[in-house]
Amino acid sequence: MCIYLTLTHCMGIYTHTQQVLVEGSIDGPKDHLSMTTSSNDQHGPRRIILRGLMVEPWWSFLNKSIADSSSSSSQSIPAWNHDVFLSFRGEDVRKNFVDHLYKDLVQQGIQTYKDDQTLARGESIRPALLKAIQESRIAVIVFSENYADSSWCLDELAHIMECVDTRGQIVIPIFYHVDPSDVRKQNGKYGKAFSKHERENKQKVESWREALKKAGNLSGLVIDENSHEAKCIKEIVGTISSRLPTLTTNVNKDLIGIETRLQDLKSKLKMNSGGVRIIGIWGVGGGGKTTLASAAYAEISHSFEAHCLLENIREESSKHGLTKLQEKFLSLILKADVKVRSEIEGRSIIETRLHNKSVLVVLDDVDDLKQLKALAGSHAWFGEGSRIIITTRDEHLLTRHADKIYEVSLLSQDEAMELFNKHAYQKDKPIEDYEMLSKEAVSYASGLPLALEILGSFLYDKNKDEWKSALGKLKCIPNAEVTERLKITYDGLEPDHQKLFLDIACFWRGQNMDKAMMVLDACNLHPRIGVKVLVQKSLIKVSDARFSKQKVFDMHDLVEEMAHYIVRGAHPNHPVKHSRIWKREDLKYLCDMGVAAPSMVKLTLQ
Repeated sequence: MCIYLTLTHCMGIYTHTQQVLVEGSIDGPKDHLSMTTSSNDQHGPRRIILRGLMVEPWWSFLNKSIADSSSSSSQSIPAWNHDVFLSFRGEDVRKNFVDHLYKDLVQQGIQTYKDDQTLARGESIRPALLKAIQESRIAVIVFSENYADSSWCLDELAHIMECVDTRGQIVIPIFYHVDPSDVRKQNGKYGKAFSKHERENKQKVESWREALKKAGNLSGLVIDENSHEAKCIKEIVGTISSRLPTLTTNVNKDLIGIETRLQDLKSKLKMNSGGVRIIGIWGVGGGGKTTLASAAYAEISHSFEAHCLLENIREESSKHGLTKLQEKFLSLILKADVKVRSEIEGRSIIETRLHNKSVLVVLDDVDDLKQLKALAGSHAWFGEGSRIIITTRDEHLLTRHADKIYEVSLLSQDEAMELFNKHAYQKDKPIEDYEMLSKEAVSYASGLPLALEILGSFLYDKNKDEWKSALGKLKCIPNAEVTERLKITYDGLEPDHQKLFLDIACFWRGQNMDKAMMVLDACNLHPRIGVKVLVQKSLIKVSDARFSKQKVFDMHDLVEEMAHYIVRGAHPNHPVKHSRIWKREDLKYLCDMGVAAPSMVKLTLQ
């Protein structure tokens, strides 16, 4: 039996979560939380003792290794919550150059942090500002005549240059009516400022000088009395845009049939009209709703002051509740760490913070009216020109909430054949003598993109007899049973790959891939090989995490549902008979009832 333990220090001392694996019986002191689990083997019940963040004795080395890995990972894979941090001397440039630069950056959809507060003399730089610097991919430093007069600006600069070394931050210096050599060598007004700092802030002067020297040696833009500021700002924005990664979505430019559907959706959005519009995208699971919404988001998000794509709302709401969902939404769209104490407070914050902003919001996979009321309760919550896109399988949710409903049409026969061929043969046309088999397979997919992708990937490199066998099984499945049709791919996997797939679907979707691979490898599931197989079969994907360089496991909602369907088997409402426990309510039920779960091989604790 394996147990995935997600252990978070309850006193809040530890700020990150560690994933650890326990296997076999464990001895330890009995004055801490304990749980008894069961298995079918001869050893009988096994007792697990949780002691803070340590489980003694034999796997402490593994725990330490993972903790070390997590620590090094957090250093090497920064989470960027802002695209740009602006560092400037307010009284020099706030009301002209910086305001114009900030406006142009925001108009281009570049998430920019500009602090408009001022500090009293001698006041320390705020922790929130240091955090904003650390979470910004690019720092733009506007060196003006009086920049060095401010100890606050110099503290910012020192922290920025530290982030260059520790986090790979990019720095773009702007020399605004100052000579770069004055910055590097602290001459002129910079020299006078440092004469004063030598008396008042002697302990910091050396680090400030070093930071100015490093920043002054970087390639930047010099703006003097002969410069055209509007053109310079345009050049700066262009430089920043070129240094930012392309918007991360799961949208493939070669998606079949996406162009016409995207144009139809945009016509309902009425981008050139005023007001706030809420558009619903409705269709069956696996029909391309999320793909279409993501494509629209990628294409038009730059036109808004702020934007947010909130994915997997159904799952996130079920796991964490509406208040946490509101926190995530606000933190994403405001690029700040927002805390929400209640659902009512969350609604109030959303309206207060967004009612005067033009925003683009995509709410993906909504399945309950409560979710809409918590996240987009009224048109009045959002500013002029805002657009809200909702994807759902339930048309009824949209009838009163959306201005227009766009029903996603399934693929035409030609589009379906093109998509199937792409996955079954890795080309546009079928192999000779396979045309009739291809048409038969396409007919079973009923124009559903996900089914076509998975069936095609499954049949790739199979011979004719294997094709006929698979298609014969499909004939026995009723049209409505999409899950059963997808399950044919699962049935064709090797046993170890089946276990690996179920583990990823139940425990690791959206999680750090490196951490997951380490734990799965410790379970002897050989993930290095198995993950490649599952990707080839279109059952899982490896994606970039939003706002960081981490790789995470992902899959379509319908594929995840299929995995859960398999795990629950013939007893969907009896967790005691499930092979894996991942939902809090199921785990609580087992603990409260003191019930042994003879079928269970894995569970997760949080």
